[in-house]
Amino acid sequence: MSKPTIDNYLDFHYIHRSNWLRAAVFGANDGIISISSLAIGVAAASHGREPILLATLAGLVAGALSISAGEYVSVSSQTDIEQADIEREKKELIDMPEEELMILAQIYERRGLKKETALQVAKEMTETVALGAHVRDELGITEMSQANPIQAALASGAAFTAGGFLPLLVTLLAPVQWMEYILYAVTIGALIILGAVAAKAGGSGVTKAILRIVIWGTIAMGLSALVGYLFDVRV
Repeated sequence: MSKPTIDNYLDFHYIHRSNWLRAAVFGANDGIISISSLAIGVAAASHGREPILLATLAGLVAGALSISAGEYVSVSSQTDIEQADIEREKKELIDMPEEELMILAQIYERRGLKKETALQVAKEMTETVALGAHVRDELGITEMSQANPIQAALASGAAFTAGGFLPLLVTLLAPVQWMEYILYAVTIGALIILGAVAAKAGGSGVTKAILRIVIWGTIAMGLSALVGYLFDVRV
């Protein structure tokens, strides 16, 4: 039997999945709810399949591109801020090493180490991985917390497309007169599955995740249907 290592131990924790899981769940959830809500709103205002299908397809394309671009920009902005802080920390380690040493020692002391021990640990960390210690312990930036803009954008866009493709299929196959009800039923079923899978992958409670996603999905689709009924064009 191989000797356990810290890397093997950390593999059992769910935090390593947080970045891609957040982007994927957000994208799929947004795709299912927004496209279904759009289709329900148009279906409530129209008796024809063509307007529903056109709106759904346009919403799917625009939504996937929008969420990908938004995720890329937001994560890139976060990365730029983190990089700027790291560069500043590099400069401070050169210009004021003693002050930075004391800051690191105070951080360890606040975490429970005795003053002498905290100072000794800070000195040893400074001698070996000074920048890494300050980036992790002073700035709170770790490999697990850092997100990849391209990875996040692709995950969100792909998940949105996958989620939005389901209501698109419904608009293609379901009878127009029952479109709103079938869309709602299929969407709720998909949201339940998504909530359960996300909870299992993240190690959280399944019931809470399902209730949260179903309640907000129902509200979104209900309000969209209301708008459709209010602006009934019957085309």
